[in-house]
Amino acid sequence: MGVPVRVVLVDDHEMILAGLTAMLAGFAGRVRVVGQAGTSADAARLVAALRPDVVLLDVRLGPESGLDVCRTLTGLAPESRVVFLSVYDDEQYVFEALRAGAGGYLLKRVDGPELVRRLEEVARGEVVVDSTLAGRMAVTAARLRRGEFWPGADRGLTQRESEVLSLLVGGLSNKAIAARLVVSEETVKSHLRTLYRKLAVADRSAAVALALREGLYR
Repeated sequence: MGVPVRVVLVDDHEMILAGLTAMLAGFAGRVRVVGQAGTSADAARLVAALRPDVVLLDVRLGPESGLDVCRTLTGLAPESRVVFLSVYDDEQYVFEALRAGAGGYLLKRVDGPELVRRLEEVARGEVVVDSTLAGRMAVTAARLRRGEFWPGADRGLTQRESEVLSLLVGGLSNKAIAARLVVSEETVKSHLRTLYRKLAVADRSAAVALALREGLYR
């Protein structure tokens, strides 16, 4: 029998942490939970100290994005693989997760035997994705190659977020964008916050620079 995969669990719901711990306890010879965290700060301290093989991470930690947490953890311990465990079964979340440096994306409906198998695969260096999502990702990737999507779709931008980004590149203010799209300025600001997160930029000028550099506009 090989050495068990060392896992740190990160989720802001205690019931989820308890349930995962109980589930994995039945596979002690293959997987060992070495730590649990409910916040990004605790996760960072644990991962830096323990250097686990795998970090099983929720997509959201309270108000924080799991994508940002993933980037932090992989920066602290590049040898530790991050796997998202999520309720969101949208392939765009998977694209974002992998772009953030994750080694996998699984859904919370996964059962014990499959979860253990997937953790072992990730620890060996493989990238794992829920089988349902993997099929949809393949279709999406094929459509992207045929140019059937809007600029930025491969980065997880919705069609409306892509429109907002193109109008940013055109130099329009929030008020002008709202008028063009017939929405409120608050809606525009909400779109901007989301696309900044998806593009991993901090502000308007950085988003425009990235869009110009990579052609993410019409």
